[in-house]
Amino acid sequence: MVQAMIIMIATSAVEEPLDLIRLSLDERIYVKMRNERELKGRLHSYDQHLNMVLGDVEETVTTIEIDEETYEEVYRVGTSGH
Repeated sequence: MVQAMIIMIATSAVEEPLDLIRLSLDERIYVKMRNERELKGRLHSYDQHLNMVLGDVEETVTTIEIDEETYEEVYRVGTSGH
């Protein structure tokens, strides 16, 4: 009976995609962006357009270069804290 109540509460809390973001407020989240950029930080707020305010952010940028001699892909990862 208790498990059924927990499942009902969990499913009723997430009815729309934005509900998942609402449940992530004050949690550390991972945001995958264009151009091989990634952000990890604490979600402070957001709006209906998914503009987000993050704190304690760590940004990772991955660049892929082609070695001119071997034609192999070379991955370079840069990380910065904001």
